[in-house]
Amino acid sequence: MKAVLLLEDGRAFEGTSAGTPGTAFGEVVFNTALSGYQETLTDPSYRGQIVVMTASHVGNYGLNDEDGESSRIQVAGFVARHFPETFSNPRGKRSIHEALSEAGVVGIHGVDTRALVRHLRSGGVLRGAISTAHEGAEGRAALLEAIRAQPEMAGAALALEVGTRVPYAFEPAVHADAARPRVAAIDYGIKTNILKLLTEEGFAVTVFPAETSAATLLDPGAADGRPFAGFFLSNGPGDPAALTGCVQEVKGLVESGRPVFGICLGHQLLGLAVGASTFKLKFGHRGVNHPVKDVESGAVSITSQNHGFAVDPTTLPANAELTHVNLNDGTCEGFRLKDRPVFAVQYHPESAPGPHDSSALFAAFSRDVRQS
Repeated sequence: MKAVLLLEDGRAFEGTSAGTPGTAFGEVVFNTALSGYQETLTDPSYRGQIVVMTASHVGNYGLNDEDGESSRIQVAGFVARHFPETFSNPRGKRSIHEALSEAGVVGIHGVDTRALVRHLRSGGVLRGAISTAHEGAEGRAALLEAIRAQPEMAGAALALEVGTRVPYAFEPAVHADAARPRVAAIDYGIKTNILKLLTEEGFAVTVFPAETSAATLLDPGAADGRPFAGFFLSNGPGDPAALTGCVQEVKGLVESGRPVFGICLGHQLLGLAVGASTFKLKFGHRGVNHPVKDVESGAVSITSQNHGFAVDPTTLPANAELTHVNLNDGTCEGFRLKDRPVFAVQYHPESAPGPHDSSALFAAFSRDVRQS
């Protein structure tokens, strides 16, 4: 079945339908990873986005039941040069076509993704749609009108849609030791591997909804009769500046003096909470190959990234210092407070997918918690 990817500026890319026939709207972004497509598909940070993979062949090893970063496919639509019909991997359970169809996700392949990505890099990310139902000049015109009526990503509070609605303990039986320090993870769209790595650092983790109040989290009885020893702020989709209520609650956590660690959206919310501002990037950072420099040591890590907004480092308060910088465009990739155990990074040290260069940041959070 024929399909089209149409952008809000009128540029169209023809291809073949994959997954579920129909029409899907979203912000069109690109990811430069060569593998890890299952983790990308299931990352809640991609809610509301049509993801274009720059790799030529996507789906060669299939999908399985273990590698998802959430319980479902999260992307609004999926685009590649080629989705193979078959896959080759002993762990694979279904093809990418089957996975998209089962999830009701609209996809397209056979697209000139090189031209598409060059277009997005030049003009910036755009709203768009994948459709199998808008043929001919009149259909294309109607689709373009519908795209332009879609909300912008700026101002979108998508993190309130993707996280848990009720608190729950992420404690596999092997980690259910009452002596383990208890940490509260605030779920703005948290990835499963983050929770696994927190438990591997020796924490007993309780996950809370995005809008949970600081008063609730700081209640001495909130963690089975013991106060939480630290707080983790997760990744998630959308515009951090739209989450004004969440920012106020994060400010309360910072003022408590207990350790706080933020990743991605959590980094941005922490920046806003201490008085900095955020802005939307032209085309964002998405992939597993982004170089980041540690300002203090000069060491460079190759990192996994997925974000469209960033903290403006020039607006950080006097008690904060820049710790990490993106070597591609010089944007802020991390900061910490000088007067309390609070730090955050814009990239994803938990990988899934991606390199493990920065996994030691979880150990740094563990040291903060145990020393506080």
